[in-house]
Amino acid sequence: MIKLPDIRQNFTDIKVQVEQKVFHPYLIKYIETPVIDEDKLLILVSIMDRLELSYNELKNYAMTTMLIQIALDTHEHISNASVDEINRQLTVLAGDYYSGLYYKLLAESEDINMIKELSKGIKEVNEHKISVYQNELVSIENLMASIKKIESSLLVKFSECFKVDLWNEFIANLFFFKRLLHERKLFSESGSSFVFDKLKELTIPNKNSTIKNLSEKHQRDLLVICDRYLDSSKQFLLKGISQLPYLNDMLEARITSIINEHQPLANTLVEEG
Repeated sequence: MIKLPDIRQNFTDIKVQVEQKVFHPYLIKYIETPVIDEDKLLILVSIMDRLELSYNELKNYAMTTMLIQIALDTHEHISNASVDEINRQLTVLAGDYYSGLYYKLLAESEDINMIKELSKGIKEVNEHKISVYQNELVSIENLMASIKKIESSLLVKFSECFKVDLWNEFIANLFFFKRLLHERKLFSESGSSFVFDKLKELTIPNKNSTIKNLSEKHQRDLLVICDRYLDSSKQFLLKGISQLPYLNDMLEARITSIINEHQPLANTLVEEG
């Protein structure tokens, strides 16, 4: 294990600077506070920490990537039909504002290769979002593959830019696993979630039924499907964690914490019983 005493400080400093960029007082007053995925930021900082980069380069690359990630996540909230029109318009503007900050920072860096790779990631994320939201998927496997791309394409392109491809599959599985955990929790607590709604459409033919009034058997079937993909990614992560180059203590602790959040359905049923 390689101990990197400055990784936590770099992570904290850059996180504060990202927050200063995105927490615009007017926007925050009227829209949901943007979510900064700290795990994605930690991955970015960890990838770059062992490269021959100055702190300013590390900060600039991490901030630009996080800003476009936040812009993509913000635009995704627009699909929520419960928001009013003014809130919807402000959310669109917020996403565009974060995108503008991203392009400004990238232009200042003059790194054409990074611009190209992140642009490929943005294109890939948006293509898979369109497939999912417009119900173009024909199988559960297609759905899960698209969710994995949506969650990880930007970071995978980032790692490819720095020629650290060993991170790619691990990144893809980690953030796919994390997204499924979130969707599973939403479904268990509220009876509904975006991914489970899509699973229901693909597996249960009765289009008139809503996910909230499914039978217990159908609900359990959906959980079993989700757990199958969670288990597969979990096994990959457990095996892959020892193969990551330059793994630091902070990142290993966070990855382990995410993996341990998964409680398989069988265990849940035993505890409830």
